[in-house]
Amino acid sequence: MHFQKLTLAIVAAAASSALACTSVRDVSARDATANQQSAGQSQSGESNLAVAVNADTVPPAKAADTTKRGAGIHPTPPVLDSLIKGTLPARGLYVFRYAVNTRRLKHLIGIADSTEINAFVIDVKDEFGLNFKPSDPLLKKNAGSQARLTNLGALVDTIRAHGILPIARIVVFKDSVAARMNPEHTIRKADGTVWHDKKGQTWVNPYANAIWEYNFRVAEEAIKMGFGEVQFDYIRFPEPYKSLPQQVFPEQNGRTKPQVLSEFLTAASERFAKMGVRTTADIFGLVTTVGGALEVGQRWEPISQSVDVVLPMVYPSHYPRGSFQLPHPNAAPYDVIHISISRARERDQKLGIKTEHVRPWLQAFSIGTPPYGAHEIEEQKRGVYDAGYDGWVLWEPGSRYDKFLPALEKTYVSRKKVPPVPRPANRLE
Repeated sequence: MHFQKLTLAIVAAAASSALACTSVRDVSARDATANQQSAGQSQSGESNLAVAVNADTVPPAKAADTTKRGAGIHPTPPVLDSLIKGTLPARGLYVFRYAVNTRRLKHLIGIADSTEINAFVIDVKDEFGLNFKPSDPLLKKNAGSQARLTNLGALVDTIRAHGILPIARIVVFKDSVAARMNPEHTIRKADGTVWHDKKGQTWVNPYANAIWEYNFRVAEEAIKMGFGEVQFDYIRFPEPYKSLPQQVFPEQNGRTKPQVLSEFLTAASERFAKMGVRTTADIFGLVTTVGGALEVGQRWEPISQSVDVVLPMVYPSHYPRGSFQLPHPNAAPYDVIHISISRARERDQKLGIKTEHVRPWLQAFSIGTPPYGAHEIEEQKRGVYDAGYDGWVLWEPGSRYDKFLPALEKTYVSRKKVPPVPRPANRLE
């Protein structure tokens, strides 16, 4: 997903090739489906978990006060308040939907209690629908048939009581459930019929205001449950492969892809800021170094100006050979992260953004060689710090992080370099 600086024509072709790589987001979805039966728990099992890891087990240093957030009262220790406001950068773990109600969540909380980890990115809505039982009638209509937690709010309060920031991951436009329930708001073909991607899936139309409102209300319900940050994923269009029919977008009204993605994120940020919660967005890692917009609509400047934090997926395994003049990017995790995130910082500075505004997704999985372990995590973290940032999130599709624990510090210490370490000047030429 990521390349050297080239002409826009070459970049477009290269981007199509890179985006065709196996998506770790899709890997996660397959993992979740495969593990549904083995990971699923009874309601009584979920209740036992909530008791097992409730506030009674919080270390004294993380004992919680309660502060009114959104529409309810939720545990808010001082460290969590700093994370919600963004004055303390987040270092997090991805928690896929079937790890929320199993013993694995208790294990993950234990990791956070004993290391620098202070945030969990939790699937609230993914490609398979909602991960909770909604109260909003609009959400109930679009919930789908996927198994859902009955006590997510209680588990979120448990997470908060441990001083951990619960972040609501919401998949936006790659939503087969919403597409099935709202066929009038899907991407179309020239003949007016529904468009399908290479896997036969339908996507909702990013220009449709009804789809915006649905996702906003998912986020609002998550905030009411106690989530302290809203993170949008698949904030993009599907790849327009030449082998597929042309995509047609009702309600486009002359707006470009980057424009409408920015409008969506700006509207979300303004809406959730009134509830005391920040808005963040996941984007392809390539966006940090390509000057123009990708064919999926993502461009750094419009997105960066629309959200509180940008999370580029700068996984070294997803960079083709030769990227940044590296013969094998997957074997150079420090260089990939340092160069790509340094470029993001440079572009933000031109926009007048000088805060902790970039929080990259780091690779905690293996594709090809070398296999990734603690050393590769340490190198990626070093790349983030040398680029001038403190925050990051690890992505492991099944939320299994034990082999990476040696790479985690026992306590949170700011490691970012001030001033940042300059990136090699010629690597993007």
